[in-house]
Amino acid sequence: MSWAAHELESYVIGEHVKAKISYLAVLIGCLAPDMLTKLPVYGIHLGPIDLDAATEPWAYHRGWPGVGPTHSLLFGVLVGILVLWTTRNRGWALGLMIGQWAHVLTDTGDSVGTMLFFPFTTQHYTVGAWAYAAQAGKFGDADAYYSSLGGVWDAIWIVIVLFGWRALSREFFFSRIVPDDPVWGWLRRRLRLSNRAMLAMYRAYFCYGVTRVVAWTGIARIKSDPRPPIDWSWGGPSFVEKAPSSWPGWGDFLLNTVRGAALFALAAYAIWWFVGRRLWERAPEDPIPAPTPT
Repeated sequence: MSWAAHELESYVIGEHVKAKISYLAVLIGCLAPDMLTKLPVYGIHLGPIDLDAATEPWAYHRGWPGVGPTHSLLFGVLVGILVLWTTRNRGWALGLMIGQWAHVLTDTGDSVGTMLFFPFTTQHYTVGAWAYAAQAGKFGDADAYYSSLGGVWDAIWIVIVLFGWRALSREFFFSRIVPDDPVWGWLRRRLRLSNRAMLAMYRAYFCYGVTRVVAWTGIARIKSDPRPPIDWSWGGPSFVEKAPSSWPGWGDFLLNTVRGAALFALAAYAIWWFVGRRLWERAPEDPIPAPTPT
């Protein structure tokens, strides 16, 4: 799944989750698994910075050894607990965890998938709708993604947000988003931001996500030479050698899943019982009131 679509997840979550959560935390959580970890996937060559791409990007990005644990459910739990401990802010802790989980679950769409129940199993979970093609480089990956069901998936997220247009409205921002997160009040006081500026900041990532989808689609479908064919078949496109995903067979898959899910649930409950609930009780139920629109 592209970063653009991950950015759009935050608006859908903010609209439908009724608990008090921070939109900014959800946004960061939706992007967190790929922050820094994705740099070696394509490699960086910028001035004095020269970082070669990983030999097997899919193994580094989603596997173990590698940074694949950032794409696990337990990673979100641990990040949430850490934030709750350091900030005593329920909305930020819960928002980061929910955003990270959304990223992990939607990344199961490609051919590699994610290790949902790491470290209790390294089994990858994937529906294989489109090919993971980072091994083809940044532009090769874009050609493959936006010529397959991956590009359709991004478009679906844009449509979902537009159908839930209320999440982008001024009324929703000042009645739900701002009161649930004292950071907006801090931004106004510290940076002297007006209500209009804060609303623009909130809507900016929607605009940024949409323009990224449009721009990369244009690069893949117009600028690329030769122009890649559109292939909306399941698991496509056929013109790229998609990254492999291990399949142990149904027996081992079910065994890994039952063991991994059970141990994850047990670990999450233990973390909550021995650490999380005490931190949650210490945290104030309501954040500091934020500014109201004028």
